[in-house]
Amino acid sequence: MCEPCDLSAVDARAAIGAKQLSPVELLESCIARIERLDPVLNAIVIPCFERARVEAVAAESAVMNGEPLGRLHGLPLGVKDLNDLAGVKTTQGSPLFEDFIPEHDDNIVAAMRKEGAVAIGKTNVPEHGFGATTDNPLFGPTGNPYDPALSAGASTGGGAAALSARMLPLAMGSDFAGSLRTPAAFCGIFGMRPSAGAVASADSSPSRAPITDAPSARSQCRKARGETGHLVRSCRTPFSHRTAVHRIGWSA
Repeated sequence: MCEPCDLSAVDARAAIGAKQLSPVELLESCIARIERLDPVLNAIVIPCFERARVEAVAAESAVMNGEPLGRLHGLPLGVKDLNDLAGVKTTQGSPLFEDFIPEHDDNIVAAMRKEGAVAIGKTNVPEHGFGATTDNPLFGPTGNPYDPALSAGASTGGGAAALSARMLPLAMGSDFAGSLRTPAAFCGIFGMRPSAGAVASADSSPSRAPITDAPSARSQCRKARGETGHLVRSCRTPFSHRTAVHRIGWSA
């Protein structure tokens, strides 16, 4: 039997806009799937369900009141634990940041929430995002939905596993050398690394300048390509093309 959490992001958003699916119903379906599967997969390591429930109720009211709806209105979103979500821990999988709670959203998170996405929690990463497997000292490893004893890839392994297991219709991540694309391939979903500047980066520090932030999608391959492109367009901001160039000089 198909549950609301089994719908792709595009299908779920269309059903919400047509008043055929409530954002609250979709969120509760995702939470039930997370509570059933995530004790094994360990993909969503910092849930924020109660906060998400409040946002889903507001999203439902907007639909029923005929208010303008964003492209991602009412869609549960997994935020990579390298990206800041205001009021929720960003640990980077490291004991150094175990208690860090940011005051502001990263640019891409803010853009997706502005389009109506409902952040449901933070997804697992290797420590500081560096590594070929999604494992860290704080939360441990994320398993592959096809076989939890195998790797989900990295560094967006938590997001990829959550999407593949249909715990979420939408997740986001970042990609320097395959961090979106590799977990997507491992977990049987679609991940795209957009061109630099297509989506506003989290910040302009030298360590993040080459990294492209982006969402990932779950669907049949042809549909997923269009779905992910739609989601990337949703993440564009006035800062999207302001890519930073950092010059490093050496002196004898």
